[in-house]
Amino acid sequence: MKTYEQAVSLGIPLSDLDSHPTVDLAIDGADEVDPGLNLVKGRGGSLLREKMIESASKKFIVIVDESKLVNHIGGSKLAMPVEIIPFCWNHSLKRLVGLFGELRKCSESGKIYLTDNGNYIIDLYFENDIGDLNEASDAILRLPGIVEHGMFIGLATSVIVAGVNGVTVKTKVGSELEVDSFSYNDLRNGF
Repeated sequence: MKTYEQAVSLGIPLSDLDSHPTVDLAIDGADEVDPGLNLVKGRGGSLLREKMIESASKKFIVIVDESKLVNHIGGSKLAMPVEIIPFCWNHSLKRLVGLFGELRKCSESGKIYLTDNGNYIIDLYFENDIGDLNEASDAILRLPGIVEHGMFIGLATSVIVAGVNGVTVKTKVGSELEVDSFSYNDLRNGF
């Protein structure tokens, strides 16, 4: 919502999925990236809207630094957000059996954090690898009151990773993953 308001204030023209249901290119960051280019996103609270845009995109390019790379989703030990409706939120939290979670609150005011859609966020923390991401996704989304979760499974077409030694580009081509690396000297010299 902040991006929308800022764009409008600057006179930047905007559209929506109702008017343009297919997006040619989406570019965004991620909170975690696993070796299969699956992501955790939404720690900023806009996971539902971001997932709607990125799932409607022909290409979705993710730009991160190497600190976002994990061996498995949940590997950073940071939160994986789940957007829930406010009605009986505690019941929704309890239904996420076996997962440690807490209701997100605004750090400044201590009030319950609201998403762009007026929903709450439960932040889940994983002790171990959650296993099959599709099974975990389905199990979470089957619970009444759950709107969406922050696992972005199979949506990224390319991930650009900045690291201490240069830039690595990981791209999905069919079921294969192609990796290109460039040192900072390569980048300075125009490849």
